[in-house]
Amino acid sequence: MVKHRAFRLAESIKQEVSRIIREDIKDPRLGFVTVTDVEVSDDLRYAKIFVSIMGNQDEVKSSMDVLARASGYVRSEIGKIVRLRHVPEITFKFDQSIEYGAHITKLLREVGAKGDPEDAEGKK
Repeated sequence: MVKHRAFRLAESIKQEVSRIIREDIKDPRLGFVTVTDVEVSDDLRYAKIFVSIMGNQDEVKSSMDVLARASGYVRSEIGKIVRLRHVPEITFKFDQSIEYGAHITKLLREVGAKGDPEDAEGKK
């Protein structure tokens, strides 16, 4: 029962934080941010919000700084929408899984192109 409740809360937080980032946070340093996952502790007191950010290292760092500074605002907005006795403490974590997946896909394409005899004949 606790796991199910934590999962439902995580999904609600994911939707609301996505909306808040998209519509409410107007900081120009905030880049293209996507909420990829939310993990809520079993006691519902802590939430880790995983975000993917498009851009170079400087843009990622500046976007993470903006999110860290806005965490209090995001938490208060979640408290207004999601009715709980205690609104979870939130932390933003950078999720590199999308970048990693794109890198692996690129490597697989390179290996596939090198190993494909038709590609080798076509290049001659």
